[in-house]
Amino acid sequence: MNTSLSQYATLFAWLLYAIMLNKVTCSFNIRCHHKDKQALFNFKQGIIDPSHALSSWFTQQDCCQWRGVTCDNITSRVTHLSLPCSTTLPTYTDKTNKSLCLTGSIYLSSMDFEFLSYLDLGNNDFLAFQFDSVNHNYQNLSVAVHSRRFVNSSALRYLDLSGNENLAMNSLQWLSRMSSLEHLNLGGIDLRKETNWLQLVTMPSSLSELYLMGCQLENLSPSLQYANFSALRYLALSENEFHSELSKWLFNISHDISRIGFRSCSLRGQLPKELLNLRDLEALVLEDNNFNGPIPDWLGELEHLQYLILRSNLFSGSIPTKLGNLSSLISLTVGENQLAESCLREILPKCQHWVPPFQLVQILLGFAGPNFPMWLYTQRSLESLAIVESSFEAQGKFWNFLSKIPEVEIEEKLIDGNLSNVVLNSTYIDLSSNGLKGGLPRLSSNVAVVLLSDNLLSGDLTPLLCDHKMLSRESNLLYLDISLNHLSGALTSCWRNKKSLVHVNLGGNNLTGEIPPSMDLLSNLTSLHLHENKLYGQIPFSLKNCHSLLIFNVRDNNLSGNIPHWISLDAKALQLRSNNFTGNIPPQICQMSSLIILDFAHNTISGYITSCLQNITALVFNNASRYRFSYSFPSFHNRYLIMDDGLELVTKGQVSKYEKNLHFVTLIDMSNNNFTGTIPSQMFSLTGLFSLNLSHNSLTGKIPNEIGNMKNLESLDFSVNHFQGEIPQDLSSLSFLSYLNLSFNNLTGQIPSGTQMQGFNVLSYIGNRDLCGPPLTKNCSQDVKPKDKEPTYEDEHKSEFVSWFFIEIESGFVTSFLGVCCAIFFNRKWKHAYFKFLYNLRDRLHVTIVIKTNVFRLH
Repeated sequence: MNTSLSQYATLFAWLLYAIMLNKVTCSFNIRCHHKDKQALFNFKQGIIDPSHALSSWFTQQDCCQWRGVTCDNITSRVTHLSLPCSTTLPTYTDKTNKSLCLTGSIYLSSMDFEFLSYLDLGNNDFLAFQFDSVNHNYQNLSVAVHSRRFVNSSALRYLDLSGNENLAMNSLQWLSRMSSLEHLNLGGIDLRKETNWLQLVTMPSSLSELYLMGCQLENLSPSLQYANFSALRYLALSENEFHSELSKWLFNISHDISRIGFRSCSLRGQLPKELLNLRDLEALVLEDNNFNGPIPDWLGELEHLQYLILRSNLFSGSIPTKLGNLSSLISLTVGENQLAESCLREILPKCQHWVPPFQLVQILLGFAGPNFPMWLYTQRSLESLAIVESSFEAQGKFWNFLSKIPEVEIEEKLIDGNLSNVVLNSTYIDLSSNGLKGGLPRLSSNVAVVLLSDNLLSGDLTPLLCDHKMLSRESNLLYLDISLNHLSGALTSCWRNKKSLVHVNLGGNNLTGEIPPSMDLLSNLTSLHLHENKLYGQIPFSLKNCHSLLIFNVRDNNLSGNIPHWISLDAKALQLRSNNFTGNIPPQICQMSSLIILDFAHNTISGYITSCLQNITALVFNNASRYRFSYSFPSFHNRYLIMDDGLELVTKGQVSKYEKNLHFVTLIDMSNNNFTGTIPSQMFSLTGLFSLNLSHNSLTGKIPNEIGNMKNLESLDFSVNHFQGEIPQDLSSLSFLSYLNLSFNNLTGQIPSGTQMQGFNVLSYIGNRDLCGPPLTKNCSQDVKPKDKEPTYEDEHKSEFVSWFFIEIESGFVTSFLGVCCAIFFNRKWKHAYFKFLYNLRDRLHVTIVIKTNVFRLH
């Protein structure tokens, strides 16, 4: 009996345990608190989700399993909401692609979370940030006292809204309700209208990390003595516009602060000694400001300092010797100042035998030379080395040393070295604008970015592209620039192992032959520069496989055939000038809606100017992007190395190099071709155009009045055509127009009145014999003199004087010309500069010759 009872008891216990276990299991399967689920649904209502990132947010599923949601393991309450958008930095694009990021509005009043401590919505594209659901004015974000609880102020410790660049906040009053906030990042959000920002960010008494980079802040309150930061450790205010000295409150912050960042803030003055109050400082970033005076020697007393970044200021004198005592130093950057050349000798009096007490991760330095500082060879932890304004001879030991450093930048100096037997191994290496000679080096598979432009390198491309040892390994090469050297031979066909390339610049060499079809293997290529070589033949049709191509530059070659119609429809710059292209403009050009540079000048293209150009929407709207044509390469410590693309363009009558500002230029240049007919009226709907050049063609008809629609036009050249009729009065309404050339047409009548038109000189209108009015000397009169009237005695003397004058000028010119030619062909740089000079002078010589025969014609 007792046994049976014992068995029943055991069975009952197991049954009870099973029931309890089932309840617990059910509880864990559906553990999301109903209040939190409702709060998440309320949050979702204001959001537009183009990539369906929140597709897992539906009623039947436990909200603790939803994407971006984290719940407490014990209470099952929502504690973390993390929905940042992952994007890459723009590479040859107008802007960061956020088409798949969350957008819409953030309504904190509807987010009734009691235990949320972490909220990360960074790098999205939110447009509004509201606290009171009653207030629907997105521009007025002032906070009214509202009884409804949102995001429990006692719980939230981490808030990141950075990177929402279209989000503007007029007020930060809501911070007064975030008493437990420890981490605040509003980087990239426009806060310029919140003039009281400093006092408001001090309200969360627990705040230890504050990031307000690029918030367009203007007032640093330089006279304020104290700011109530009792727990602050990280302060990042870079990329704002303070235009003041460092504020006094900064030196009275808690001694625990370890990192201060004021990069690119337009700060000025000398570094105050009160910085010594911040004894625990580990990083001081003050680069790209206007600080002046000497670099203080007392900085050497900040014994915990690891990062001292003072580059790009106005510091003068020498580097203080006490900086050599900073045993914790990892990165010292003082370049691009006005420091004495001997500064390193003063800090390191016995530098050849000196062994530093530290191991640096990053070095940027300059020295007088000619010997390379031997102490650098003791640095075994280097991740980045930059040498500026120095000259030395690079020998074998130097190249072996560089091969162990991931990032190397030694440009615009006078380094003497031969690269013929060198193997480059750095991930990023910039040796441009030096005196390097010999053949091209070999590249290891580690190399991603290599810049060797503007040196004295010779030979063919084989060592760099066709090395058999390297061809057996997968290449990681992304960016190749070996322009402006003395390279010769063909383009080779060794592109199969270089499929990762996004940028290739081989311009300004002596390369010859045809463009090899094998270049179509570069499917990731976004920028291709083959300009100023001796290439011939047609552009291979196989290049259509380069579907990512955005910049295509083959100017100044001997290429022929029709203009390719298969170039990527996403192309942004197409430069084919100074070749032998024939045929008509293909209509496919008009489908390139993103095109901002269209340069076909100096070819033999014929036919009519196509009427579909208004379909190139990038030329219709004046919406220049803040993002440059650049390639961004990830560096260490979450930084990026930026390489700007560039083009030489003819604008305002001269050749100009556009690099950082290339994305602002919108240009059509079809000059020096065989175009006929009239200008299609649709062309004048390109209201975003900056420069238009149709000169030296056979265009006819009148200049349409619609030209007044091109309000952003700064450069206009219609010279040497057959235009007739009067100059449209609307042309005088183009207030940005700073260059105008209508010379040598058949224009008649009076030049339109207005300061704009009369501000141009005579050369803008010369060669139109029936044109009159200022700035021409010919008066507009109803009495037209006979055209066959004999010249007066005074005119005969003028004519004789002019003939004698030009004979003297021309004889002197010929003598000088022959003498200069002898020197030019022995000096490559002179030759390059001379032909640029001739290009600029070409139109003026033409004008001079015509003036000689026509300027004294009687009307």
